[in-house]
Amino acid sequence: MELKKYLLTGLAAATLLSTFQACKPKGAGEAVSGGAAEKAYVAPGKYDEFYNFVSGGFSGQLSVYGLPSGRLLRVIPVFSLDPEKGWGFSEETKPMLETSHGNVPWDDLHHVQLSKTDGEYDGKWVFVNANNTPRLARVDLTTFRTAEILELPNSGGNHSSPFITENTEYVVAGTRFSVPVDGESGDVPINTYKQNFRGTLSFVSVNKENGNMDLAFQIETPGVNYDLSRAGKGVSHGWFFFSTYNTEQANTLLEVNASKNDKDFVLAVNWKKAEEYLKAGKGKKVTGLKYAHNKYDEKSHTSKTEFKTETIVLNAEELEGLCYYIPCPKSPHGVDVDPSGEYIVGSGKLAALIPVFSFSKIQKAIEGKQFEGKFGGIPIIKYDAALYGEVEKPGLGPLHTEFDGKGNAITSFFVSSELVKWNIKDLKVLDRVPTYYSTGHLMIPGGDTKSPDGKYVVAYNKITKDRFLPTGPELSQSAQIFDISGDKMQLILDFPTIGEPHYAQAIRAEKVRDKSVKIFKIEENTNPYATKGEKDARVERKGNQVHVYLTSIRSHFAPDNIEGVQLGDEVYFHVTNIEQDWDMPHGFAVKGARNGELLIMPGETQTLKWVPDRIGVFPFYCTDFCSALHQEMQGYIRISKKGSNVPISYSVGTNLPKEGTN
Repeated sequence: MELKKYLLTGLAAATLLSTFQACKPKGAGEAVSGGAAEKAYVAPGKYDEFYNFVSGGFSGQLSVYGLPSGRLLRVIPVFSLDPEKGWGFSEETKPMLETSHGNVPWDDLHHVQLSKTDGEYDGKWVFVNANNTPRLARVDLTTFRTAEILELPNSGGNHSSPFITENTEYVVAGTRFSVPVDGESGDVPINTYKQNFRGTLSFVSVNKENGNMDLAFQIETPGVNYDLSRAGKGVSHGWFFFSTYNTEQANTLLEVNASKNDKDFVLAVNWKKAEEYLKAGKGKKVTGLKYAHNKYDEKSHTSKTEFKTETIVLNAEELEGLCYYIPCPKSPHGVDVDPSGEYIVGSGKLAALIPVFSFSKIQKAIEGKQFEGKFGGIPIIKYDAALYGEVEKPGLGPLHTEFDGKGNAITSFFVSSELVKWNIKDLKVLDRVPTYYSTGHLMIPGGDTKSPDGKYVVAYNKITKDRFLPTGPELSQSAQIFDISGDKMQLILDFPTIGEPHYAQAIRAEKVRDKSVKIFKIEENTNPYATKGEKDARVERKGNQVHVYLTSIRSHFAPDNIEGVQLGDEVYFHVTNIEQDWDMPHGFAVKGARNGELLIMPGETQTLKWVPDRIGVFPFYCTDFCSALHQEMQGYIRISKKGSNVPISYSVGTNLPKEGTN
């Protein structure tokens, strides 16, 4: 098959991109009618139908919106410092940002994946990726807090992640940038890419009971760039499909040198076969590594870091039946699997068609050895042997596809700024709507499950010129909600988002809402510095460390007068919120603390470390408006010169003002 007629050159794509970004579609300002807007309206006091978990891109955080209202419900800190919640500032959360490179305060979060049981979202956890310093994180949906972060060795640019099997057996990550393996052997000339750079796929197991992650094994492949992935389901359970680009194996000026081939590949991985090879002892233990595994415990409200030093590696070039390449035009971004698991959709960023592959045909091609050679030792299945068919002239710059559960697919088009609906069986285009502008990913609630909820699709757009009030040189990114319950897609709302949203997933609210934790029971608090009642509030000196065991409750701290601290001391404020009422957090801040503030949930203990740099009396106070007497919720700590004979003392309500002249 001659593929060139279906491809766009990089130059042509760039020209088209600039054209579409520069032009305002006709009627863009009146895209939502009054009748359509009513479909996004959620009355005051009413709940949304869906939780929508949206990646924060370069913010490193995960945001939660309600659908269809588009209301921001929460920002969950994950890979970046968050001063609103004290994430990465408290002594209890600092270890969560630890890596083999040290404490990394800001990363890049691109993709979101809800846990599954039998191919359906189960509402237990959300998994997300750190792109820069390769990591995976697990967010607990009972607390909406990050519970675990695992660093990935032998990886560079953790973009192709996290993607999940249909029973959450594994969360899988592919390296965006192939790199030499970790260690001293990685000191090689950059231009030896073809010889020394390797692509690594990490399979992380997930404990079914508590969600704890562990790096089960890695698969080593030839050096290419991995973009996105999906696990098989139903008939294709046991397989994974990864999009690849840079099959040219270029190491410089990739916008030219990685766009030369007419086709790149989808990599099909038989992870059940991988498990067989592991049991047979075919994996190679690699030692001498260093990667961090961080866990947060909600009983003690503390986190800890464990550094691991080894992994098991399977070599795809040496193990027959483990991996196969499928040609895919051109520079594919998304690779998506339909609800049945039979159809695999490739989305070449520079292609003018959408190839749809058949899992059953792939299996027949493997059985019949319908190969067209090898790439780096891995067989290449013939394009026509794997192909179910092509969606012709769908649009320009296809990126990502999800499914509506009614036999249709919807694909986002970055260059032509549109969403296009087409039928999976006959591959005919059914509908298209413009987006404003340059949509990247899209999301249908349950769109990657066995039973998608085909009511809405959300486009996550990169350009928002003329959509919102201007805010200087950078404008907000946006999301747009379309009603897809009928034959035609209808725009009902657009709303700004934090960071740069890439992918998102949405789950019906009832699967999560009623499991939400309201308080942490004070009697179950196992933090070693917890103070479970005012009678236990105290201040203790241990050498040059001063530990303040502080309680907070509406509307005072105990103790609230502290003296005897000296310049050069390290002061640890261990603040326990002894409230046992829903939505009653307390904040804590002290003048001069350079590492931030705290936000403490009911029943929780958090610690702020403060090293005073001058003598005087310093106020501390609650930063979260908690009651009518919130302003009165304050205290003082006195810092004396080093060597002072002022003894440690503390009180609440007894250190009354001395009488004197005003």
